[in-house]
Amino acid sequence: MARGQLRIYLGAAPGVGKTYAMLEEAQRRQSRGTDIVIGFVESHGRKHTADMIDGLETVPRKSLEYRGATFTEMDVDAVIARAPQVAVVDELAHTNVPGSRNTKRWQDVHELLDVGITVLTTVNIQHLESLNDVVEQITGIVQRETVPDQIVRDADQVELVDMTPEALRRRMAHGNVYAADKVDAALGNYFRVGNLTALRELALLWLADKVDEQLDRYRADHGIGKTWEARERVVVALTGGPEGETLIRRAARIAGRGKGADLLALHVARSDGLAGADPALLAKQRMLVESLGGTYHQVVGSDIPAALLDFARGVNATQLVLGASSRGRIAQIFSPGVGVTTTARSGTIDVHLVTHERAGRGRQRPLATATSALSPRRRLAGLMLALAGLPALTLLLYSLRDQLSLPSQILLYLAMVIAVALVGGLWPALLAAVAGSLLLNFFFTAPVHTFTIAQRENLLALIVFVLVAAAVSTVVDLAARRTREAARASADAATLATVAGSVLRGTQPLQALLDNLRETFHLESVTVLERRDDTPPGPDCQTDPGAWRVAATVGGPPCHTPAQADTSVPVDDQITIVLRGPALPAADRRIVEAFAAQAALALRQQRLAEQAARTKPLEEADKLRTALLTAVSHDLRTPLASAIAAVAGLRSDDIDLTDDERTELLATATESLDRLSRLVANLLDMSRLQAGALGVIATDVWLDEAVPHALDELGPPGRGVDVRIADDLTAVSADPGLLQRVLVNLLTNALRFSPPGRPPLVTASEHDAQVELRIIDHGPGIPEDQREQVFLPFQRLGDRDNDTGLGLGLALSRGLAEAMGGTLRPESTPGGGVTMVLALPTAAPQAMTATEAAATDRALSERPHTDRPTNPPAHQQP
Repeated sequence: MARGQLRIYLGAAPGVGKTYAMLEEAQRRQSRGTDIVIGFVESHGRKHTADMIDGLETVPRKSLEYRGATFTEMDVDAVIARAPQVAVVDELAHTNVPGSRNTKRWQDVHELLDVGITVLTTVNIQHLESLNDVVEQITGIVQRETVPDQIVRDADQVELVDMTPEALRRRMAHGNVYAADKVDAALGNYFRVGNLTALRELALLWLADKVDEQLDRYRADHGIGKTWEARERVVVALTGGPEGETLIRRAARIAGRGKGADLLALHVARSDGLAGADPALLAKQRMLVESLGGTYHQVVGSDIPAALLDFARGVNATQLVLGASSRGRIAQIFSPGVGVTTTARSGTIDVHLVTHERAGRGRQRPLATATSALSPRRRLAGLMLALAGLPALTLLLYSLRDQLSLPSQILLYLAMVIAVALVGGLWPALLAAVAGSLLLNFFFTAPVHTFTIAQRENLLALIVFVLVAAAVSTVVDLAARRTREAARASADAATLATVAGSVLRGTQPLQALLDNLRETFHLESVTVLERRDDTPPGPDCQTDPGAWRVAATVGGPPCHTPAQADTSVPVDDQITIVLRGPALPAADRRIVEAFAAQAALALRQQRLAEQAARTKPLEEADKLRTALLTAVSHDLRTPLASAIAAVAGLRSDDIDLTDDERTELLATATESLDRLSRLVANLLDMSRLQAGALGVIATDVWLDEAVPHALDELGPPGRGVDVRIADDLTAVSADPGLLQRVLVNLLTNALRFSPPGRPPLVTASEHDAQVELRIIDHGPGIPEDQREQVFLPFQRLGDRDNDTGLGLGLALSRGLAEAMGGTLRPESTPGGGVTMVLALPTAAPQAMTATEAAATDRALSERPHTDRPTNPPAHQQP
């Protein structure tokens, strides 16, 4: 069976017309004879959307009970049994009611697709998982319902339903999106012009990326290698030389001329694994690229022009930026160079050759490779071998001169030269070659014992011997050099890999990186110095301790200025890494510079983390303010409006009211004002808690008395609560008024979610100087991963209405409990439900005189048992 197709209507915000466009497509398909049904569509009371549903078959929804309320969801089995060609399913990111077969609606949609049903659906950009944090930063609202990006990316078609922010706000003002009583709050919060503009940009950019992926897939499927200039992409080639920063900035300016252009930096590493670039400069250039909004890439290749063009064509680049050749004019005669070769092969890609300070000055060989590949001891050993081996070989061959011909003698001398090359390298081997040719001429070439050569063949043989010996010596020395370079490159790579690992894995990457640097090069101390902002750069500040601050240090006493260090590695004008210890060779300094670049990056990351930590309380406060405004816009206005309407009805002279009607209006006004009073009290207490200004007066409180008082405040609903608290339970230390607020909130919550016939249960027990009060309900419970969310202010987990308060009850209860020195935590009730455990410290025992103790015993013996009942009759389960 062929899998169904998925078509998604993507919008920047609610109200842009996604559902309407989806239903319009459904009507069009039905008019062509397509078998189409509605699996789930929510009109949200919008007349135009509801009109589009007319004439379309709707599959009945499934009803589900959750927390005492009835909800409807799409009946997946019914849609599959109906087996239409196309199903219309609204709100792809919707979270199904607990008890449904799937947690998310997109999972329902996948079931329909698997059985061959094509699905039309909708989603807003703020519901994409990858953009969740971005949307929160823009709007200040956390989106609880998300859908994985890959689900949307894998859709066969994604159609953007676009609308300007101004047009959407006009649509809202006309009442075409939300009810009239919600329009003002929506326009002033989520639907501000700035929010809508940012969300619209997110939607356009996300869709552009998806279109780009589709284009790349199409080109790959059809074997299209030519560049299609659908979008500007600028690739800058980096060699790891000092000209890299010039090239990057030039490429960034080119990319900046086109809106939405991409900047990509590329370094082609040598395929032989040898170090051909300065890792420190590459690290700095990578940081520069990323700071300019670009990306850094590295590939391996032996043919650099081919590797550059393969990468550029692979990313569909339109422009390629290269540095002008650093080689001299003589070298350019024999080889055109990377720039000229790349330009000749580029085809439709524009190539920019950018001049720089090093252009045409000749390629600067790294100091590490300019020196001999062998140590002085090896060169001395090779020289000694030449000085001792050549005379010994000459004596041996002279004794055998009658048995060996000149070619054989030449080959043996050549073997000696090769041995000298293997031991001592190029120069001892060249000396051995010259000396060997002279010995051959003097002792074995006629006329002997003279340097005269009688036959031309012998002269040619000696010349060839010298040339072959020199060539072999050069090759051997070059192989040794390459071996040493490869070993050095491998060691450098292992060191840099350790650096990267310490930065990625460590909780304190800067400290770990400096420790690795100190251990790798056996240093006494490593210090990161940061120049103070009020100190201008210059030679004078190198010795001024007041110009620098120690940002981080490891090892022994730190250096307070660059002048105090044995080695100083400046990263930029602000940051310098100073080392105290043995002097470093030039080859090691390159690795230290790479360390320094990474250390500067780690320092900046540490500063950003510290800044984020400082701004986190402000961010939390801003979230709280936004949530408060959102909640207050309805929850305070509703009881206030009800009270005003009731009082206005009582005062009206135009309406004749009966006594019963007056009583009902008075009761409505009283209930609304009581509710308003509770909401304001909760808000005030929450603000006092956050400000640390809540006064707590702790006294001894007996829970078997406090719980019945809280139930009395709840009125008739509280009479069904089953209370099982022993009368001899130790008193707790708490504020009576605050404790009653906590108990009322917890009991109200338990009553609200308890199913009929299974009232909440209240028990208490003493453990380790604490009394734990357990309020147990048998409702739907709370998923373990969401338990802490119910203690956040203005959270109504799982609630689908706005008539249940501000969502402050549990947050306020936990805050009050902690203010009294206690804790409040949720646990699972066996068999289903939630148990709220309120733990409070026991009251401190007080010493009594003998008279007071006798009076207390006498009072307790005379006190009726019903004064402190274990199960007060008014609150027992019938």
